[in-house]
Amino acid sequence: MRTTVLLPDELLRKAKKKAAEDGRTLTSMIEEGLRVLLAEPKPTRRKRYELPISKASGGVMPGIDLNNSADLLEKMEGR
Repeated sequence: MRTTVLLPDELLRKAKKKAAEDGRTLTSMIEEGLRVLLAEPKPTRRKRYELPISKASGGVMPGIDLNNSADLLEKMEGR
């Protein structure tokens, strides 16, 4: 099938040069490019993950002052 394609001058110049270097026609390069582009798989959407939410309760034990590291160390060591 015959068709008309409008290309930027610089792109066409480079394509013609490449075709000549490779010993092929511009038509064959365009055809190959379209085949490659159309054969690419569509990007898949990443699976959405739902992060678990902790149902634990608790907190600091009674009598523990997190601002007093010496007292915390004593309680951790069982003194």
